[in-house]
Amino acid sequence: MHTLLVAAHPDPRSLTHHVLSRLEAALHPLSVEAADLAKERFDPAFTLADRRAYHEVGNYPADVVKEHHRLERATDLVLIFPVYWWSMPALLKGWIDRVFVNGWAFDYSPASGLQPKLQALTTHLLPIAGDDSSAYERHGYEEALRTQIEHGIVDYCGSRRGATAFIHESEQASAEATARSVDRAVRIISDAIRARSLTRS
Repeated sequence: MHTLLVAAHPDPRSLTHHVLSRLEAALHPLSVEAADLAKERFDPAFTLADRRAYHEVGNYPADVVKEHHRLERATDLVLIFPVYWWSMPALLKGWIDRVFVNGWAFDYSPASGLQPKLQALTTHLLPIAGDDSSAYERHGYEEALRTQIEHGIVDYCGSRRGATAFIHESEQASAEATARSVDRAVRIISDAIRARSLTRS
């Protein structure tokens, strides 16, 4: 078992990074690696080189190959991100655009159709939302976010769906209430990963 935690937030003092650290500690002594995309200066821009690699299936840019190697070591992936405009930040979306590419995350051709390739990976989501849970339910925001990520990305690539744990009202005035929300989300994700580790032992 090896878990890759991927965080996308420019501020190292953010709640996103606090959650990353808490989850990393909660998973100890299991094998864990943290990827701070902002600190590592990952370039999310999908370039002509990325497009060529997508269509030619290979010759991926060096920074993409590095991410492939990191993911290939992982049994579990946790995406930790603030919700921007009811979706993930551009940095994380660009990471997925460039890394979860044809020939690696899946194979697709008009002749053979879609063949997912990430069956060995379980993907967990930890979105950090500013609004409360009732607003997400009332407007269908949670369902929309789950559909685009769980179905549109995770299922498409053949990865297993892991746990999804929202932290709502992330900017609330009460530090105690925020701490309880963080504790709950970290517990849900860490328990899901630990349960998987027991079934594999």
